[in-house]
Amino acid sequence: MNTIIERLAGMADLTDDVIAMEMLIAVKSGVRNYAMAVTEAISPEIRDTLAEHLEELITMHERVTAYMMDRGLYHPWNVKEQVQVDRQHIDAALQLAKL
Repeated sequence: MNTIIERLAGMADLTDDVIAMEMLIAVKSGVRNYAMAVTEAISPEIRDTLAEHLEELITMHERVTAYMMDRGLYHPWNVKEQVQVDRQHIDAALQLAKL
């Protein structure tokens, strides 16, 4: 049991990476959903409220993306680098599965 805990303790950075990626995925989904909702809203008041929420999500997307890029977790303009990061995460996940 101690060996498992010791191995997991060294995985804190990976955990941060996973949380950041989950946040990015959630924010992107929210942006798409709110953008669609804005176009479907009939009431100007509802449309304005939805548009405000959309702007907040866009700002959140910028912040999460900047965080990830600053830490080398996200390379939106370099597919080869992003594939390397993704492969590292896959390898780490496979190692965890062996615990």
